[in-house]
Order: sequence, then structure tokens, then C-alpha cells
Amino acid sequence: MKNPEKTKKAIGIFVLASFIVPIAFLIYRIVVSTNGLPENPYQRTRSDYVLMLVQCILGIVALILPSVISKKYKVQIPTNMYLLYVIFLYAAIFLGEVRNFYYQVPYWDTVLHTFSGAMIGALGFSFISLLNNEENIHLQLTPFFVAFFAFCFALTLGVVWEVYEYTFDGVLGLNMQKFALEDGTQLVGRLALQDTMKDLIVDAIGSFVMSVIGYISLKYKKGWVEKLLIRKT
Repeated sequence: MKNPEKTKKAIGIFVLASFIVPIAFLIYRIVVSTNGLPENPYQRTRSDYVLMLVQCILGIVALILPSVISKKYKVQIPTNMYLLYVIFLYAAIFLGEVRNFYYQVPYWDTVLHTFSGAMIGALGFSFISLLNNEENIHLQLTPFFVAFFAFCFALTLGVVWEVYEYTFDGVLGLNMQKFALEDGTQLVGRLALQDTMKDLIVDAIGSFVMSVIGYISLKYKKGWVEKLLIRKT
């Protein structure tokens, strides 16, 4: 990229607009839609539009968050890391929920969870790197410990996300954990658990792969993971 800052800003504005523009339409659909069974089993109900609205609002907050953190804690977020983060939000919220890719594109959710596990693993490396470089903390951590922490950090956030989905599915009557099919058919037994367990498994795979890459990078000074690290300004 000839001008990474302009590219970063343009992509950020585009993704932010994709979350803001549908809000009025979603509110309208929430008001006029029914929560009963529609004539067409694949027609979206009020709870579907509530989910999209919640996700769009969270997407807006998530987009603003890096800028707030960067200014408050005086850290620099690498352009590559930021772009991966923004593209992930767009794929998960706008394409996944608003454009219904979770149902229409096979393994869309699986790919995103695997990618998020790797991305959060990289964030784990940044987190411990920032702590390790604090003047008041005098620790020299081994590459194995840093990689292990990054793996545990990513997997823990994956669990927190599943708790969030479970909670709001119950409170708002949503279907983020995909315990029901697109036509409303309720799954039972292991089938009702498979989406959550699959998400946790691929979170673990993505974070493990990133941890291995990070370990090799730190151990043999390859410089791979360092390009994604958040640093003090």
C-alpha cells in the first residue's frame, strides 16, 4: 500500500457505514415484524432483526474501540493488525448477520472462528509484550511461556464470547448459538450443542496455530509475529 494510513481510514469508514446504514431499516422491521411463525419458514422474524441490530451496534463500538485504546493508553496498533480486525468485523457482522452468510455460505462461521482464534492469539502476544516491556516489571519470559499465554488468552476470550451468545440468546430470544435451523426447527441433544462446541474447537485450533508461529518467531528471531504487535508510542 502506497499510503497505508489513507487505506486504513477508507476501509474503516466503509465498514462503519455498513453498520450504521441498516440501523433505521432494522428498527422499522423490528416494529412491523412478528415473532410468531411466518408463512415462509425462511422469512426473518423480529428476533432475527433484533440480533442484527444488536450486532451492528456492537460493531460500531468495536470499530471505535481501537482508536480510544490507542489514545488513552498511548499505544500504536499496526496497520496490518487493524485491517485484519476491521475485515473480520465486516465479515462477521455485515456479511454474516445482515447478509445472512452464516446460513447461505457453508462453513462461514467456522472459518471466522478459526481466524478470530488466530487473531486474538496475536493480541495475546501483544498483551504480554506490553507488560514485559513495562519499566516497573522486570521479567524475562521464555518464548514457550509467551506462546502458551497467547493460546490460553485467545481460548479464554473464545469462551467469553460463547457465554455472551448464550446469555443474549436467552434474554432477547436470539439464535446466535444456532440451536435452531434457519426455518425455526429446534435442534435437540448433541445437535443443539454442536455449533458451540465446534466454535470452541476451531478457536483452539486457530489460537494454537498462531501460538506455534509466535513461538518459532520468538525462539528463532524470525520477526513474523512482531509485525502484528501493539507497541507503546
